[in-house]
Amino acid sequence: MKFPDEHKRRWPRPAVHVEVLVLLVAAFLIVAGNGPFWRATLADRSWGEAATWGFAAALFTTFTAFYVAAGTAVAGRHTVKPLLTILLMVSAAAGYYMDRYAIYFDAAMLRNVLATNYKEASELIGWDLEIHLLVFGVLPSLLVWWPQLKRRPLGRAVMVRLGWVSLAVVIGAGSLLLVFADFASQMRNHRETRYLLTPGNVLAAMARNAWGRANRPNQAKLAVAPDARLAAAWATRHRPTLFVLVVGETARAQNFSLNGYPRQTNPQLARRDVVNFPHAQACGTSTEVSLPCMFSLSGRRDYDEDRILTHESLLHVLARAGFKVLWRDNQSGCKGVCDGLPAEQLDHAKVDALCAEGQCLDEVLLRGMEGIARDTHGNLFVVMHQLGSHGPAYYKRYPAVFKRFTPACETEDLRHCTEAEIVNAYDNSLLYTDFVLGKVIDFLDAAQKTHDTAMLYVSDHGESLGENGLYLHGMPYAIAPDVQKNVPFVMWLSPAFRRSFGIDQECLRSHAAQPASHDNLFHSLLGVLDVSTKVYDVQMDLFAPCRKATVAETAP
Repeated sequence: MKFPDEHKRRWPRPAVHVEVLVLLVAAFLIVAGNGPFWRATLADRSWGEAATWGFAAALFTTFTAFYVAAGTAVAGRHTVKPLLTILLMVSAAAGYYMDRYAIYFDAAMLRNVLATNYKEASELIGWDLEIHLLVFGVLPSLLVWWPQLKRRPLGRAVMVRLGWVSLAVVIGAGSLLLVFADFASQMRNHRETRYLLTPGNVLAAMARNAWGRANRPNQAKLAVAPDARLAAAWATRHRPTLFVLVVGETARAQNFSLNGYPRQTNPQLARRDVVNFPHAQACGTSTEVSLPCMFSLSGRRDYDEDRILTHESLLHVLARAGFKVLWRDNQSGCKGVCDGLPAEQLDHAKVDALCAEGQCLDEVLLRGMEGIARDTHGNLFVVMHQLGSHGPAYYKRYPAVFKRFTPACETEDLRHCTEAEIVNAYDNSLLYTDFVLGKVIDFLDAAQKTHDTAMLYVSDHGESLGENGLYLHGMPYAIAPDVQKNVPFVMWLSPAFRRSFGIDQECLRSHAAQPASHDNLFHSLLGVLDVSTKVYDVQMDLFAPCRKATVAETAP
């Protein structure tokens, strides 16, 4: 009957102080939770050299000490275990995605995570993630909760805590000084590696985003182009204009056959009289950054995130000038671009032929457009925000009939597919996007009976498909590969629109080989739609060299 007591004596719960527990977890996080950081930091070094081991040991001591200083400064007996559990789970989750998809966790990436809807998130969750969280998050967390925490009198506890913080700072700084020249060179040449150190990168991203929101209180967006109006030539036009801007998702220019890609991924566009800009660059490498940026006056050339997010977009300027503006979305919303303007969220539409498993194909963006055009009086500007080629589940972005390139990767875990299979699935999604754009053009072509019609298609950013071990998108812009920044940019202008707005299409086609970017979007659309405002920059207007004196005609 003494077995229970004997069992307790054999397996006593250890008793440790808060500081020791923080030290153990900090060391674990630096060693086990930062594989991408260590691989990037030590990539060009030989483990056969003593200097490599010394550099690695110094960095381990530095970051462990700084984590200990930060942890012991904020954690108490009653909060240390919950706090460390959260850090372990966050680090495990962030480490998994950084390791699997070679992503860098900065403030923009955190915004992408926070803006991800359930459908997108579910495609990134699988057994591999659950096993990783179990090994690197759950089990270490259970060990955190196992020991008892020793008590100290309040006065002594404060003094000991201050001693630990001070000593950790001294040790961390001293260790860093030993390799400072080497480390400084690493940071100068590879600044992006700081986005790989978890959980510091996550905490820094949270702080930066929280600070940004604190400095951007909920208030009306500041006006852009308050003087915007339709130019005088509109008085001679007797037909309304219908302009459709299709915002693609994750389409990269390299895989568009219009740009020389050997596979035929654009058969529909190739059969239509489009103008293709093969050298267009995105404003960012993620939807959260690119979408607000591409509709802003600032753009990438004068990038200021706070100014972009607190000021009106191009759509507000067009609405002020007199256009009816409508945002139609088959993805995760307009990211503030259409705030206060009419918007339709179609990704949950109940259309049997197009919607299944909580996801709609992009053809849903055309549903009801005939009625919208018929019932809208005056000029109409419609944005269609596609689901496009959103990864990693490329195979879910197109119906079975578009499975032309095989074998195609049919899992969300891209590591289980060859690069060729990933590219096949991705190219199939582009083939479907091409089909949808063809249907948009056909709709606008038929609408010439009553409207001057035009379409512009441009993707928000590109995508990595396994090149150099990179997948998906969202890399910091300064180090992002071209495939994440170079995007397709295609225009279709109906004969009626070209006559009404004086566009020389052959001239436009001859200028299309010149570099273009999202920065051109704001001024090009103001210019081609004949909107007058002081903020308009003719040098940024892609149409400006090819606009003749406007001659309005009433018949297509």
